[in-house]
Amino acid sequence: MCMLTHFAYPLVPDSETAPISHPALLRRHEPLPDVPTRPRFQVVMAGIAFFHIKEISTGYVRGFRANHNEACALTRFLESHS
Repeated sequence: MCMLTHFAYPLVPDSETAPISHPALLRRHEPLPDVPTRPRFQVVMAGIAFFHIKEISTGYVRGFRANHNEACALTRFLESHS
């Protein structure tokens, strides 16, 4: 188990004239990487071979399908157009 008690890069530069180039110091001003957003919709089983597409934040049902693959396709469509 890694407890992050060591550094992978030296904190002291090789020569006294070179600036410190620790990766943690360089990343301070870089923009954050693209973090995937949380999904807004969820496929929920609502009966025998029947699925609701539920909006997670409100709990409202935004659609329904009798086929799981079609329900997932509708969920992807709603996610891309929201």
